[in-house]
Formats: sequence, C-alpha cells, structure tokens
Amino acid sequence: MSVNFLISQAKKIQIVIDENAPEIEALDQNIGDGDHIFNVQRGLKLVVELEKDIKSLPLQKGLNMIAMKVLSGIGGSSGALFGTFFMSMGKSPDLDKGIDFSKACEMVITGINAMKERGKADVGEKTMMDVLIPVSEKLNELKSSNKDIKEGLREIIKIAEYRVTNRGGKGIIGIINSSRNGNISSSFPVNEGDDVLISTNKGRVIRTAVKEIRIAGRNTQGVRIIKLSGEEKVVSAIKIDDNLK
Repeated sequence: MSVNFLISQAKKIQIVIDENAPEIEALDQNIGDGDHIFNVQRGLKLVVELEKDIKSLPLQKGLNMIAMKVLSGIGGSSGALFGTFFMSMGKSPDLDKGIDFSKACEMVITGINAMKERGKADVGEKTMMDVLIPVSEKLNELKSSNKDIKEGLREIIKIAEYRVTNRGGKGIIGIINSSRNGNISSSFPVNEGDDVLISTNKGRVIRTAVKEIRIAGRNTQGVRIIKLSGEEKVVSAIKIDDNLK
C-alpha cells in the first residue's frame, strides 16, 4: 500500500459511486435523509484533488493530509468520522516497512474501531457502522486465516451489500416489486458457477447459468430470465450447486 495506491483506488471508487449515485441516494433515503451519497462524493473529490500534493509523501503523512482535508472539507459528523478513519490508519506502526494484506487489514480495522468510538454507534442503528463493523469483523478473521484473499474479499462485498439490521427495523430492499415482475417466488444466494432451475405453472422448466444473468442493483426490478405468456407465472426456482453438475 502506498499513497499512489490510495489515490488510484479513490479514482476507481469515485467512478463507481458517481455512476450509481441515484440508486445509492434512493437506498439511503429509505433509512435516512439521503445526504450520505453527497458526503461520500465530496470526500472522494477532495482526496483525488490532493494527488499532486501527497503523491510523493510517505504513507503516514499522506494519510494525515487526507484526514485533515476530509475533516475540514466535508464538515459535520461525516467529516469527523471519515477524518478519524484516515488519521487512525496513519497512526499504525511501521508503515515505512511495507504493507502486506494482514497489515492492511489491521489498518482498516483500527480505522473502523476509531470511527465506532468517535460516533458512539453500533450495528443496528441505521448508520454506516451497520456495514463497517461486520466488514471489520470479517477482515479480522481473514488476516489470520489461510483463506484465499479473493474469496475473502468477495465475502466482504456480500456483507457490504446486505447490511445488518436489528429486529425492530424494516429490513433492507432486495428488489422492487411491481406489476411488471410480480411477487417473489424464491430467494437464495448463488455463486457464479451455479445454475438456476425455474419452473412455471404451465409446466415449463428452464435451466440457466448464474454467470449468464446480468447483475442488477437492489433498488431495481431485476432482470428477465424467462419470458412468460398470458397467465403464466413462475412458481419455483432452485439452485443447482456448482459441485453437483
């Protein structure tokens, strides 16, 4: 990890966030006031604009400059939390001795713990900590395990996509139902190597590979897998595991 690496990743994240801003804003409006996306966009812009000033700095100094920039530039509670995250990462020991995966995990965990302490928030309180705390716990598990790094990171993405909610909450959106797509007949997690078997009330059955199904956001009506006719409806869908083929 280096300052240049952080800047390059900020640029990539900025592109993805900007492309999906309307969906993120809509999701945030279901649990808050919908302004989180604007704070994230502002923070990313501030970090990217720092490139010429910090690209040659040691990692610790670079992180500290990022921390101060987002702290003052975003403002409010979000600016303080994001600033705390980067500042705490910058306090990690031996940053000049190289950063491997385990060390990077420790830095992120330290930053998230500092945010939790600063914001006095925990899982289930409808804040960014609903995602960050479970991610921190998974990183803590990964850094001392023999699990494949890419597989571990895929698990973290799943955690981030489906945040934890408490029992008194309204849950999170998985798909938007409408007259176009009807009610949900089945729901289950899949892997890219799996197949899905779909049957209708007219006796039709189709099998399709998960990897051939386009990924859509949660705040959408999904994608079409089978074209129905008349009163035909999907009555069941099952997963065929990759290892059963």
